[in-house]
Amino acid sequence: MVKKETSLSAITATDFDAMKAVGGWRGIVESVVPTVVFLIIFAASHQIGWAAWVSLGTAVIAIAGRLISRVDPSPAVGGLGAVLISAFMAWKTGQAADFFVWGLIVNVAYLVAFLLSILVRWPLMGVLIGAMRGEGTTWRHHKTTVRRYYSVTWMWVALFAMRAAVQLPMYFASATNALGIAKLVMGIPLFALVCWLSWLMIRALEPIPAPDQTAQV
Repeated sequence: MVKKETSLSAITATDFDAMKAVGGWRGIVESVVPTVVFLIIFAASHQIGWAAWVSLGTAVIAIAGRLISRVDPSPAVGGLGAVLISAFMAWKTGQAADFFVWGLIVNVAYLVAFLLSILVRWPLMGVLIGAMRGEGTTWRHHKTTVRRYYSVTWMWVALFAMRAAVQLPMYFASATNALGIAKLVMGIPLFALVCWLSWLMIRALEPIPAPDQTAQV
């Protein structure tokens, strides 16, 4: 079975691979094209319906391309769901900026989840990275590792907070083009940067054995 590459596996790898962190060229294209298509068609025609549904068509094509290439279609299926919601909201309300509202909701949800994890003293990146590194929850008993996982979680909080601070005012001002550009600029590039910074923060940490492994020593 081929190992599925994710951003977490890139963060916990021995050597960082930015392309794997963002899903490779295919992942970049599938993420960027629907937004670019929407912006171009809306700017040219001012027809929200056409822009929304053609954008949706690109997401469908992405799934077809994966199926034809016999590549795991699940990332494209997730992307299709997001574009479907976005296209429907823009078409239903007649407001082009509503094409981006679902992404804003998801971003704020991540922000709240990461902040809550810090407040309850279970930094979410620690939970996720600890699972990827086979540490279970034993990392909570190692002060250096705990501090590092808190720092990594705060970096992701900063990313989500920055997106919200920039994009929400644009949404409420119905600045569709500016919002779309901000989404692209603050999407994959910033995501890849924070993945790399996360990798830098944890690469020097010593492996921590899971409880069952400790018991066998």
